[in-house]
Amino acid sequence: MNTPALTLIAALSAAWGLHTVWMSRRLRTARRDPLTGLWTRDAFTRQARRLLRNRHAVVLLADVDRFKQVNDTHGHAAGDALLAATAARLAHAVGRSGVVGRLGGDEFAAVLVDRDGTAADQLAILGRILARPVDTAPDVHTSVSLGWVRRADHPDEDLSALLRRADEAMYAAKRAPVPVHRAALDRLLASVTGRRPGRRRTA
Repeated sequence: MNTPALTLIAALSAAWGLHTVWMSRRLRTARRDPLTGLWTRDAFTRQARRLLRNRHAVVLLADVDRFKQVNDTHGHAAGDALLAATAARLAHAVGRSGVVGRLGGDEFAAVLVDRDGTAADQLAILGRILARPVDTAPDVHTSVSLGWVRRADHPDEDLSALLRRADEAMYAAKRAPVPVHRAALDRLLASVTGRRPGRRRTA
């Protein structure tokens, strides 16, 4: 094969390689929420289902309390800062062995693997961390309601069913009159077999 042909083949190969890299980056970007950097619903679902093969998995839902009031009182920039901080704190708490996604609005979901059986204590601490003021919006004071369920308690249920159970626990926690009691309430309700009325999702 002559030199011009080899040069053309090399140029085409390089161009295809660059196109492949560009497409991969576009796909990764499409799977990430632009505000928080978390996985979008579809990307989260794929990874969460894989983690649920582990019987020690825990499904978590988190929802910012009075988020509309934050936006109305402090503006959307403060609301965005609160969402971004909540996402970062959740991702840090879950770590690389788990997955966190933004389902829409102010609602987040996570799946983590509780190998040492300390999820209840860890999530109680997480609830307090999520309630801390955000440096970029120090005047905003709110809390985050958590609801969670253990995979081992419902081994025959899929991700959708486990998310509904976590949602019910979170809804009950949101209605609790004393926020400090929410972690204990979450732990109680997450282990209950019967359904409770959930709340309407934000997305």
